[in-house]
Amino acid sequence: MKEKLYQRLIELTNGKQSSQLLQTIAKAKWSKRIIPSYMKVYDINLEEVSKKPQQFSSLHDFFTRELLEHVRPIEENPTTYTSPVDAKVESFGRIEWDMTFLVKGKPYALQDLLGNKERAAQYADGHFIVFYLSPADYHRIHSPIDGLVLRQYTLGQKSYPVNQLGLSYGKKPISHNYRQVTELKVANGQQVAFIKVGATFVNSIVLTNTTAQWRKGEEVGYFSFGSTVVMLFEKAAIEFTDNVVQGCPIRMGEAFANML
Repeated sequence: MKEKLYQRLIELTNGKQSSQLLQTIAKAKWSKRIIPSYMKVYDINLEEVSKKPQQFSSLHDFFTRELLEHVRPIEENPTTYTSPVDAKVESFGRIEWDMTFLVKGKPYALQDLLGNKERAAQYADGHFIVFYLSPADYHRIHSPIDGLVLRQYTLGQKSYPVNQLGLSYGKKPISHNYRQVTELKVANGQQVAFIKVGATFVNSIVLTNTTAQWRKGEEVGYFSFGSTVVMLFEKAAIEFTDNVVQGCPIRMGEAFANML
């Protein structure tokens, strides 16, 4: 009953007009007055931020803030995957033989997530990890590894919340939300899917790197509002590092898996 009620309420408010309204408010000049309250509520560490609060032109400008270079060191081992974002490890583990994986007890089908049966089959019996970004997090996205971009494409239209309520009661937001998929070929010759998932009615995922070659640690884009990153790996391709713990935070640049 709770699940159905939540879904109906979200459906009533999730549309093109509500998305545009949120973006308009966040980008308005007057919204910068909200920044001090936003910083206080989410306990933002200003010592990491590249500009002073009064230098931001809007709440959106602050939300997509850049950090000082030295505050997110990148693990340099070329065979180590590093977190592409500041986030919480929402879920990780094995992809099942039937090409599904579980998040908050819900099965997600790779075919739905990637929009293609053949591409989904590439990751059968592999591994997945889900990074959840809260409104408090740094929202710039960085490459987790050196890799050749094989393809990039967009799926979905609306964006439902991917917070605790959204994952528990929503209609599988990870595989149905607006999302941008990047598939990379990495040093060991295997493929990796890097999926950026929009959230909370705002379908804004901005790519800042459109080159064919990604370098580990370099910025590749940013989110507007809270969002999620999903990564998929082929069978016997990686082993997660010991610091990967469900529900625990991870910072951009920290190791989370090693190539096999």
